[in-house]
Amino acid sequence: MALGGNPVFNGKNFRSAARGNNSAAYGSTMLAGQTAASQQQLEQMYNQPSAGPAQMGRMTFDDVIVKTVLCIGVVLLGASVPAFFLPGLAVPLMILGMIGGLILGLVNSFKREPVPALILAYAALEGLFVGGLTMFLEAMYPGIALQAVLGTVTVFAVTLALFKSGKVRATPKAMKFFMIAMISYAAFSLINLGLMVFGVSDNAWGLRGADIPGTNIPFGVVIGIFAIGLAAFSLIIDFTSISEGVRNGAPQKYSWTAAFGLTVTLIWLYVEILRLLAILRGDE
Repeated sequence: MALGGNPVFNGKNFRSAARGNNSAAYGSTMLAGQTAASQQQLEQMYNQPSAGPAQMGRMTFDDVIVKTVLCIGVVLLGASVPAFFLPGLAVPLMILGMIGGLILGLVNSFKREPVPALILAYAALEGLFVGGLTMFLEAMYPGIALQAVLGTVTVFAVTLALFKSGKVRATPKAMKFFMIAMISYAAFSLINLGLMVFGVSDNAWGLRGADIPGTNIPFGVVIGIFAIGLAAFSLIIDFTSISEGVRNGAPQKYSWTAAFGLTVTLIWLYVEILRLLAILRGDE
């Protein structure tokens, strides 16, 4: 089936799609690492003393919302390039976005001061990666892109509602568990990627595609739900950091840092939901 008027994918394209799946495995590890790094940066920024008289602007929730919407808009523009305008270059554009997004993601995460141009460039590169990956999976599983978008919006809305109600908080104990879980998940993803790259596993999803012993449930379903839970809790951490930044009078420029953190987490959440849906539909 064609995607947005793009050429139809057939059996000859499956190897390219599998490469997209490999990119997804690497991409989720990359995004998870960037999420942890950006959260540490937010905590460091917001623990600093409030801005002095010379710094008139203070961060507000409106600032964060506007800048986050801008970043997501740039991601969508980037995604439209391999999905609609240059479908023939989807694979190289996806690889470019994956590698470039990793580099700029790390640069933005560890910079002491946010640079809007670098954050927007990161969003554009991640758009190339997400757009290429979505194109491949949409061609194999029609309608999966819309399902992933709806799933991402739903998880975001539920997480925000739970945070605003006070029922879920990033307590020190929860943060400790989160960091252990993140490190464990990143290690699993890297091992799985290695097995796929070196041909140890011939499944397009690596260990994720193997069934749990005694069941017909792919191991990737359990891992996918676990990863989505991690991404959802990462949103809680983002919301907490933003609230503390606004309450403590963080300088307005750090609204870019908050927008970057939210963008990283939302992309990670989307990729995990997209992959989980692909595994479920591939097992039908």
